[in-house]
Amino acid sequence: MSLAALRADFEGFEGTPADLIPVLQRIQVLHGFISKDSVHLISRWLKISENEIYGVATFFAQFRFKRPGDHVIKVCLGTACHVRGGEQILDVFRRRLGIQPGEATPDGMYQLERVACLGCCALAPVLSLDDKVHGQTSVLQVRDLLGGREPSEDS
Repeated sequence: MSLAALRADFEGFEGTPADLIPVLQRIQVLHGFISKDSVHLISRWLKISENEIYGVATFFAQFRFKRPGDHVIKVCLGTACHVRGGEQILDVFRRRLGIQPGEATPDGMYQLERVACLGCCALAPVLSLDDKVHGQTSVLQVRDLLGGREPSEDS
């Protein structure tokens, strides 16, 4: 992405430091995450340091700096899910995918997230895969949800 392309993406913004958060939001909507190149170009355009940009962006949980996976898995670890085996389900995903929560697989296929609550406590343990909720999940169902994907060699 060039500075010229960035300017085209942000028509309507004045190019002042006050635009930082809306600009970061727009970048993430357009590209799925905020890349190092984007931060560099935003820094030049808004005339603020990259450190300032990272300081603001890391304050807010909404911003990500890594490309998200094609399929997002959210494992609930709220009280009901934790008591009914949510942590074990998360561990199976960790081993099968070879990643930790907050990471995506090297092929970009899956992203693993731990969440405090999905709002389906009566169905605990619960997870969502691409926003489809799966209740009363067992560790045996994980393989089916991953299309039979075998455990990572790194586990």
